Amino acid sequence: MPTVVVMDVSLSMTRPVSVEGSEEYQRKHLAAHGLTMLFEHMATNYKLEFTALVVFSSLWELMVPFTRDYNTLQAVGIGRGSLRHSLATQNQRSESNRFPLPFPFPSKLYIMCMANLEELQSTDSLECLERLIDLNNGEGQIFTIDGPLCLKNVQSMFGKLIDLAYTPFHAVLKCGHLTADVQVFPRPEPFVVDEEIDPIPKVINTDLEIVGFIDIADISSPPVLSRHLVLPIALNKEGDEVGTGITDDNEDENSANQIAGKIPNFCVLLHGSLKVEGMVAIVQLGPEWHGMLYSQADSKKKSNLMMSLFEPGPEPLPWLGKMAQLGPISDAKENPYGEDDNKSPFPLQPKNKRSYAQNVTVWIKPSGLQTDVQKILRNARKLPEKTQTFYKELNRLRKAALAFGFLDLLKGVADMLERECTLLPETAHPDAAFQLTHAAQQLKLASTGTCEYAAYDQNITPLHTDFSGSSTERM
Repeated sequence: MPTVVVMDVSLSMTRPVSVEGSEEYQRKHLAAHGLTMLFEHMATNYKLEFTALVVFSSLWELMVPFTRDYNTLQAVGIGRGSLRHSLATQNQRSESNRFPLPFPFPSKLYIMCMANLEELQSTDSLECLERLIDLNNGEGQIFTIDGPLCLKNVQSMFGKLIDLAYTPFHAVLKCGHLTADVQVFPRPEPFVVDEEIDPIPKVINTDLEIVGFIDIADISSPPVLSRHLVLPIALNKEGDEVGTGITDDNEDENSANQIAGKIPNFCVLLHGSLKVEGMVAIVQLGPEWHGMLYSQADSKKKSNLMMSLFEPGPEPLPWLGKMAQLGPISDAKENPYGEDDNKSPFPLQPKNKRSYAQNVTVWIKPSGLQTDVQKILRNARKLPEKTQTFYKELNRLRKAALAFGFLDLLKGVADMLERECTLLPETAHPDAAFQLTHAAQQLKLASTGTCEYAAYDQNITPLHTDFSGSSTERM
């Protein structure tokens, strides 16, 4: 997950700090020292992380855009501003100048305070910072300096942040007797199952065991929680880490990567095999939790070994059935893929026959929705002869729109029916105008979303008029 470092450069950061020695420090110097420690750690252990630096006082300025070059992330300044005032006027801002929190994407907000807890509690600063975390949906944490303000305690505070958020996730990838040490980037986040009464965050194992392989066509494009790079970690004969195969401009890193490239690695073998065979590997992440390993191309010449995490459960992909019941082809009485590999056992067919006669309305492409609307309009122009067909198609569209929460569609179709009513020729049957007006009114009532008119099981019935009897008899 990309990192944005937001540094306070207001006048308060120039307050002096009494430390041992003759050199005079300001709070901004302590902050810069802590950031240097963080950037050095990321340059060594978290090289793929994109990081940007933003400074702020009453205004903000992007000092360094997203980059992996940590040598450029060394810019600070001095300004003035007030977090207290920004929070107090949060609800008074215009839409074009809205408060940045909460972010419109999943994120965690870590606040590194150049002050100890006692100093923050003596003012309302701690309360303001806690409000920032609350505005970010409670995702994040406030870090304070333990003890007096000094370089050692600042290092300790940033060390806690590194341990929490920027520690590489190392694992062992296993397949039978073959193993490989790998780094998973970005590190997988704990997953909480909402359906559980007492949810406990699920964490993936550090032993990733491959339990089988399956064709890409069978697994298709499944829903996943997150996607991660899987990078091999080469070890020398003494067991010391050599490198992860990530390119760098540093000569020492290049030499280490050259050494790593000469050592056989199961991770490289797996990547090449999946790419050539067009398959994915099913990997066990934990109890009743699986994922898949596959090759993904960045360009025509470069590809990476990726891992996607499925939702925890015994049956994350319904068309494959239960993961525990999948097995090798050799266990089957006959090859489920056919002798010529011309068929597939997936998707699994349901055991019980479906009780409904017609398919569910699905609008994957705009053309599908357009076809359904045009069908209603064609029947509307043939009223009253097509009254039954008109209301059948109208109710099918109404139910689908309510199921999808597409209430604007109902209002749009109602406007179309009202327009059709005004375009009726003089020779049109009088019942046509009544039915179109009635249908438009019912759709507008349903578009409000109120329970009385937007019930899913409720149907719009034809309006009984003095003219509808004769037309019904003809039908």
